[in-house]
Amino acid sequence: MSANSEGEQSGLSADDRRAKRPRLYISKLGKVALLAFFLVAGFNLATRVAAIVGYAEPFLSTNGDRTSNNLPAINPNFNDRGETWECEVIVVGGSLGGVAAAYHAMQAGATTCLIELTPMLGGQVSSQGVSAIDESELMRKDQIFSASWNYFKQSISQQSSLPTKSIFLNSGYKSVAETNSCWVGDLCFAPTAGAAAAKQLLQEAMERSPNSRWVTETAFKGVEFDPSGKQIVSVYAVKRKARDRNYIPQGRLSQELASWYAWESDDVFEKFPIRLQAPPGKRAIVIDATDTGELVGWANIPHRLGSESFATTGEPHARADNPDCTQAFTYPFVLAIGDDGGVSRRRLSQIKSGYPKAEHRQDFNFGNYPMMEGRSFFNYRRIISTTRNNPNWDAPVLGDMTIVNWNPGNDWGVMNPPSIMKSSEILASGQDKDWLGGLNVKALSHGEDRAFLFSEWLMEQTSVPLKHLSGQDTPMPTQSGLSIYPYIREGRRILGRPAYGQSQFFLREQDIRIDLAGGRDFSASAVGITHYAVDMHGCSYRDRKLSGEASSAATSEHSVRPIAIPLESLIPQKVDNLLIGGKSIAVSHIVNGATRVHVGEWVAGSAAGTTAAWLIKQQNNAIMPYEIVAKGLMPKLQEYMRSQGITFNL
Repeated sequence: MSANSEGEQSGLSADDRRAKRPRLYISKLGKVALLAFFLVAGFNLATRVAAIVGYAEPFLSTNGDRTSNNLPAINPNFNDRGETWECEVIVVGGSLGGVAAAYHAMQAGATTCLIELTPMLGGQVSSQGVSAIDESELMRKDQIFSASWNYFKQSISQQSSLPTKSIFLNSGYKSVAETNSCWVGDLCFAPTAGAAAAKQLLQEAMERSPNSRWVTETAFKGVEFDPSGKQIVSVYAVKRKARDRNYIPQGRLSQELASWYAWESDDVFEKFPIRLQAPPGKRAIVIDATDTGELVGWANIPHRLGSESFATTGEPHARADNPDCTQAFTYPFVLAIGDDGGVSRRRLSQIKSGYPKAEHRQDFNFGNYPMMEGRSFFNYRRIISTTRNNPNWDAPVLGDMTIVNWNPGNDWGVMNPPSIMKSSEILASGQDKDWLGGLNVKALSHGEDRAFLFSEWLMEQTSVPLKHLSGQDTPMPTQSGLSIYPYIREGRRILGRPAYGQSQFFLREQDIRIDLAGGRDFSASAVGITHYAVDMHGCSYRDRKLSGEASSAATSEHSVRPIAIPLESLIPQKVDNLLIGGKSIAVSHIVNGATRVHVGEWVAGSAAGTTAAWLIKQQNNAIMPYEIVAKGLMPKLQEYMRSQGITFNL
């Protein structure tokens, strides 16, 4: 499903969500009993969970040279084909948060450079295939949105509903607004439309910053620090160019990841190194807007990974420290109503999965929803409605398409192995010297298998003919039809600097729940506002042993207050000119379940980009992000943000 309460089945009501995910639901009485157990047992549940690592990813011995700040030193393969870009703001990652960061930085007049791994800008709304906007009912009702978020959605609605060469709509080319009819939210669309809107947004912002630039199909490789190790002076990346002009991604990231990140050219790609750095005599602000926290992971900047215990966070529903237990990831794909002569089913039947097919299939179901009629599985994230009939009552028709992001379906949260590499695994693999994305390719491969097998299973559940779309000029243009990159719900989450009574700042469950005491007021340093249910897409082990997942933390949006994002959640430790512009902000595993959705990521990116540009424009470019609050400058920054259409209070 999507990011929402998926409501990723996210536009779902609390009752809908509970019915759909019975294994994650715990009744109110059960929650009371669980809390009582914690109190009696002294919150010792963590001792029963394997792979405990403590409350933060540790600094470990190194594989080579380090800065005086114990950060890695890069040895870039910067040959005569390399380019040097001069940028005041450097955005690593063209995710949804990265697009927001770059847009706001350029709108403010800062020369901005952005690099993105995949061929598509926009992350969730494009390359990750979550092209159905998740928002809370409260935010929609009261329109608690920034001007740029509303403008971005408007831009999506005006894009072509399908790629220009697509033949799937008999009635000719239409806009997203003319084919949008789903029940998860107000806006569902093809991933290609999301990418087009993201590109258009950046092109428009360039009018205020004509020397800015961005590039897709470019992998982050590491950064160079100054002698103190406290400031980034250069970011290194490698761009790839396919030798075949008709190349499209395989849609099996597990098989292409190493090639995408390698410095060296190969039979498929030519490679071109890029160095991004500040103009002479200036300092750049760098923003990590990758969905997994790549820069954070490569440099091992203080962060947490996975679930946490009560002893670590003090959150009533936190269960255990388990860095393997990040929320499930998903490879979305597109199904269309139409007869392809059995081609899709034959191709899917040939998939050889790493785990037995029966082991995958035992989890597949629709919950309480029909597959086709009315408020159904198909209409849930229907991205093309050729008739625009009512998704709550009517059946889809020939030519209609849906994005499949469903739990239990193509979610993959099995931690054998976990998807995101821990610090120890990064060092053991040598990725601190030659970064390859920090993801476990075996886990990615299992997730791909899951998606293929779910698509095959879906075709068996109905007499309506279905096609698994793939190839050029389809809504998800990959050879396999799976998303180019998985939808990452949770990556590495930074630990902030001392603030609001914490020695290492992060937002806690109590800060966002109406029904829990101990919430803090962040209005003094707020830089954005979001709202959503605490939506947990859990983790598990194959043998079903305890995972540490905070499943009892899941709650409807009605138990969550509007979430103010403070500046301190964007500022990491150790590196002074780095901000976070996406999911890796300083929040707990539980709070991530409410801040990770589309609008939350946009809020973080907008705040990071606006703050970076504001800092660049200050006299002598001498103020560091961590100094803004200490020097009493928050009122000026907030005033500037208001002028940029950013909302951060009710």
